[in-house]
Amino acid sequence: MERKLVSIQRVDALEPIAGADNIVKARVMGWDVVVKKHELAVGDPCVFFEIDSVLPEGLPWAEFMRPRGFRVKTARLRGVLSQGLALPVDILPEGVGVPEPGTEVSELLGVVKYEPVIPDTREIAGAFPGQVPKTDEIRLQSALGVLDEMRGRDFYVTTKLDGTSATYFRPLDGDLIACSRNWALARGPNPVWRMADAYDLERVIPPGFAIQGELCGPGIQKNRLALAEHDLFVFSVHDTRAGKFLDHAELIDFCAERELRTVPVEEVVEGDAAAEFPHSLELWLERAKGLYADTKHRKEGIVVRPLHDTWSATLGGRLSWKVINNDFLLKDED
Repeated sequence: MERKLVSIQRVDALEPIAGADNIVKARVMGWDVVVKKHELAVGDPCVFFEIDSVLPEGLPWAEFMRPRGFRVKTARLRGVLSQGLALPVDILPEGVGVPEPGTEVSELLGVVKYEPVIPDTREIAGAFPGQVPKTDEIRLQSALGVLDEMRGRDFYVTTKLDGTSATYFRPLDGDLIACSRNWALARGPNPVWRMADAYDLERVIPPGFAIQGELCGPGIQKNRLALAEHDLFVFSVHDTRAGKFLDHAELIDFCAERELRTVPVEEVVEGDAAAEFPHSLELWLERAKGLYADTKHRKEGIVVRPLHDTWSATLGGRLSWKVINNDFLLKDED
């Protein structure tokens, strides 16, 4: 499922905020968001902006976001966590009817996604290879239906590392392609290619396979793992010939055989424990908290996947989601 940065949604609930006369807490999908009192009612359609939406300058409805650089971030208002922005549908351009709930409207409103790092154009070799899925994971609050899809399944939890994603793809006929999140990068002294050389990925990745991982270390984000040098932590292996990701056990074996590190596996839940596991938004939000191992740094969050790669009707793709640590969002997010 491609992330819908800005979409039409409905207000599912409203709650008063203690000591606040002009704002209330709204629930939209799985998100809690602070809105103006009397601006929206339960059941109303709204325009919902996810975290990292960057609103356009020069439009009256967006001007109140100027002090925040027009970027939607997690905030705490009157003690209430607000994650997103919900506005009335009358901000839509004149003459445009109200689309159905779920409709993506970011382009219509001129909203773009905040990107913390844009590669030097001299490093870009071309587009991200179309045979390989991109690495942007859906946040649980935007797709609560995945909780029901996971019930009863064996699953595992990994630590979400705060680095930069890298994808390495060896075509059936051609040289290794090394990518950042969105671009194939020219071979050179950048960290992505240096890591390819360090692990001899041109040789160890079989033709038709792609590995995806998090590149961490000095100079990347804030090096919250406290590493002395760059390293790659694999979180997915994709077999482009079969059009599928490797199951968890296959992934672990694949990496072990090639002496590649994987992201930390925090927990494997299977059998009766998986059958009885009480999946809920509140449980997973709490579970996402904590520190990176052997550090005093808050971790970014977790990723949850079934042990056997599974199709999700909710996501229209791989059953997998991330949960971001709210303490990290409030205190550490750049």
